Amino acid sequence: MKKHIQYVLDYIVYLIVRIAICVVQSISLNVCSRWAELLAFFFNDVMRIRRKLVDSNLAHAFPNMSARQRLVVARKMWTHLFLMVAEVAHAPRQMHGLNWWKNIRIENGREMFSALQKDRPLILITAHFGNFEMGGFILGLLGYPTFSVARKLDNPFLNDFIGDFRGQTGQYIIDKNKGYEDILSVLGANGVMAFLADQAAGRKGAWVQFFNRPASAYKAMALMSLQYDAPIFICFATRTDNQPMHFTMRMVDFFDPRSTRDNLSTVQEITQWHAAKLEEQIRLNPCQYWWLHDRWKTYGRVFK
Repeated sequence: MKKHIQYVLDYIVYLIVRIAICVVQSISLNVCSRWAELLAFFFNDVMRIRRKLVDSNLAHAFPNMSARQRLVVARKMWTHLFLMVAEVAHAPRQMHGLNWWKNIRIENGREMFSALQKDRPLILITAHFGNFEMGGFILGLLGYPTFSVARKLDNPFLNDFIGDFRGQTGQYIIDKNKGYEDILSVLGANGVMAFLADQAAGRKGAWVQFFNRPASAYKAMALMSLQYDAPIFICFATRTDNQPMHFTMRMVDFFDPRSTRDNLSTVQEITQWHAAKLEEQIRLNPCQYWWLHDRWKTYGRVFK
């Protein structure tokens, strides 16, 4: 009986989400942007959702930032999150293989696209920064399918719905909890793996410096790069000039195990390298990072 009740509840939630998506798709992105600002004020200033965590993270990351400035960044972060949802909803109808160049600007992409055409596995590193969902969508539009790691949602209807969006242009999802062998198979077949590299890795992770304090980071990207001779490219899709559905896809830096360009040779060095590169980019545009993401939770358990 409990399973049947949960099934019905999951489907009701799914229907509510689908109706909301239909409403979002029926209005323009400019209107969505204004609604995103109103919802941001409601969630941040009225409901104060994760307000203390966001403010604490910003205070650690930008110690010279005033309380008023942190409040403004927090609001803009929430605006960014709601606008992300609107962009994901509108993308399949507005962007395709013949018009993507109207919405996307690519910077420093020569080495990455050259590597994508070679017969070698590839690791793409991004984070909860910019519109990472659109990053995979854009690469698929350009003809480069990727495999990403994500936790399976508890609601199977929503999980399938989001999976369908990601798969429209060739972004395939591997279950975070059960997909290790699948990841190795992708790399062994010279495929492209994409990872969100700013997630807390627990006590056994590699400890890196990230925004003025230690953070636990997953070692897997560095280990797999060295084991499978796979270059790592750090790239982000950030909103251009705060315009909805206009993105700059920027390749920030890369590491090739065959090269001595960066003098990186250990898992710790490689992991610290991509954490530092991520921090550099977030500092340039802090309003597009998920400060509500509890990145330093392992630090609090280990060092306090």
